Amino acid sequence: MTPYVEPGGSWRASWIVAAAVLLVVVLELLLPGRDLPGPVWAALVVVLGIVAAGGLSARRIWTVRVDGDGLAVGRERVPLSAVDADHLRAVDAGADVGAPVLGGGWSLPKGRTGLPLRLADGRTVLVPTRDPAALRSALLAAQGTLGS
Repeated sequence: MTPYVEPGGSWRASWIVAAAVLLVVVLELLLPGRDLPGPVWAALVVVLGIVAAGGLSARRIWTVRVDGDGLAVGRERVPLSAVDADHLRAVDAGADVGAPVLGGGWSLPKGRTGLPLRLADGRTVLVPTRDPAALRSALLAAQGTLGS
């Protein structure tokens, strides 16, 4: 089985900010005189660091993985044996009011849909995903119940 991985964040914002900083550096070198004071350079580095830290934390907290061991969202892990396959086959994407979000947080991250997942103990959790159908298929395939 090939593992299903859905990254929780993107490096796009970091690359955009890095390109803007590089543009400022090139302009500073090409234009006559030294116009930017030291605190501005420090501010550029701080902004780049903050944006990169945001992307890294999103990747760590919201990355969804399905492998032979189970489903993982960030640090939270649910064994495949704890997932109710019959319920999973019957549901689509949607929000189950009051269900906690797997991975933590008060609500689903921006751009994500919650896939309701009923566990063996009767609790329901929401799995934040961009592609609920692909995640559902990966979970059923990992359980070996895709065709059942």
